[in-house]
Amino acid sequence: MAADLDQERGRERAGSADQVGLRLNSGPQGSFAPVGSKDFASTPAAKKVASGVIQNELEPATKTAAEHADDVTSTAHKGFDGWQTAAGLKKVADSWGQQVRTLMGRLSSEKVALRGAESVFARNDTGVGSQFLKSALNGV
Repeated sequence: MAADLDQERGRERAGSADQVGLRLNSGPQGSFAPVGSKDFASTPAAKKVASGVIQNELEPATKTAAEHADDVTSTAHKGFDGWQTAAGLKKVADSWGQQVRTLMGRLSSEKVALRGAESVFARNDTGVGSQFLKSALNGV
């Protein structure tokens, strides 16, 4: 087992001596390479789709579910009027309402962030590109 590991390390060292150099578009190779894709985890198109799902599916479905729960809880509250259960239902309804507002705010924030990320990446790419052009034009 240890001999196999030593042989593998020897092969890696021998191979790495032949491959010395700098490449800006790649990362470490061999056993030290990170696991996963070399590209971003998502594309501008994927961010657009995700923000659309939030706007067109998650937000409306959450609002509908919250309204349904409000209606059912209100009916139950009226049915237990004068009982301690009614006070408990009111407390639960208030807590539920706060949680729904928090969730809706979070969904909205995520939607805005996804839409904004595309323009941030585009501005950064444009800025870096213009820096390269300026330095190339100045002989740097």
